[in-house]
Amino acid sequence: MSPHSLHTPSDTNLGAPESTHGHGSRRAYRIGVALSILLTVIPFWLVMSKALPNPTVMAAVIFALALIQITVHVVSFLHLDTRSEGGWTLLAFLFTAVIVVLTIGGSVWVMYHLNANMMPMPDAAMVPMH
Repeated sequence: MSPHSLHTPSDTNLGAPESTHGHGSRRAYRIGVALSILLTVIPFWLVMSKALPNPTVMAAVIFALALIQITVHVVSFLHLDTRSEGGWTLLAFLFTAVIVVLTIGGSVWVMYHLNANMMPMPDAAMVPMH
């Protein structure tokens, strides 16, 4: 069995609409770029204009916009959805995201507890050794 016999005629026809499931159209790329630019400009404007006086709310809004931008990039440019390669690329991406979140979250948790538990003692609590 030759490697060429594994492909159907529609697999080799790159111009056919049914073979474009892994690639986006120019319109989809333009929408992705426009959304990416917008999702970059909005947080920049929020910080520079100080539109939100509460820093906690501003950080939450910027974080939410960053998550939306990550989603736009993944869908628009990486084409990760349930249709591409039977959903395996999306599953691999989600597994990677979980591992990254666990690694970063665990590192922050460990550093926080090291900082809290290994703080130097105040001067009054230190007893001089004779």
